[in-house]
Amino acid sequence: MNLTLKVWRQNGPNDNGRIETYPASNIPEDASFLEMLDIVNEKIIQDGGEPIHFDHDCREGICGMCSLTINGIPHGKERGITTCQVHMRKYRDGDTIWIEPFRAHAFPVIKDLIVDRSAMDRIIASGGYIDIRTGSAVDANSVPIAKADADTAFDAAACIGCGACVAACKNASAMLFVSAKISHLGHLPQGQPERDKRVLAMVRQMDSEGFGNCTNQYECEAACPKEISVDHIARMNRDYSKAVLAEQFA
Repeated sequence: MNLTLKVWRQNGPNDNGRIETYPASNIPEDASFLEMLDIVNEKIIQDGGEPIHFDHDCREGICGMCSLTINGIPHGKERGITTCQVHMRKYRDGDTIWIEPFRAHAFPVIKDLIVDRSAMDRIIASGGYIDIRTGSAVDANSVPIAKADADTAFDAAACIGCGACVAACKNASAMLFVSAKISHLGHLPQGQPERDKRVLAMVRQMDSEGFGNCTNQYECEAACPKEISVDHIARMNRDYSKAVLAEQFA
């Protein structure tokens, strides 16, 4: 399989960046998208060039590090998978593929296709936890939790924090990510004592990081590799409104 790659190259956050063209020759159809980039990089290095820098870790769809915008869509057009789970058999011989980083004001480019997503870590650090000791598995099982709540909490916890929701949103909103992290703990009894404190801290940190707001067009849900529901955003908005009122009248 022979392809043409249009790749975003940028030396750092202060560089204007540009699109460069690379041939991807003799690519096996069974190769993953990242393996295809490895093959292209080997040829670039052999020719004395600077390899294309991109992020990756587990290559199993777990960590979310492999965050690339492929032909204008975060993680590519396939639903419910990350970039590392995309395989070249989904493309045709002779195709041209455009590869860019996740674009958002809060995600400054480090180099080429690698962006700094530490803003999302700071949101988690602001309130995405509980302060009490939850105990061992035996202790946790002593607290009854309705199956519907447990299932919803598990679905929210599936968020891997890759940032595809931000990259897909025209406003670069992180509300799907933040709402999933808030909803995960908000559905469990251990998360109730700090529920108001959590939503206030995380939403305010999100705003301070420069993420945009939600205009309910749901690109975030469509691009999410774990298919997190936008229902969590509605729940977060309700919790935030209640917490603001409680704070004002405390």
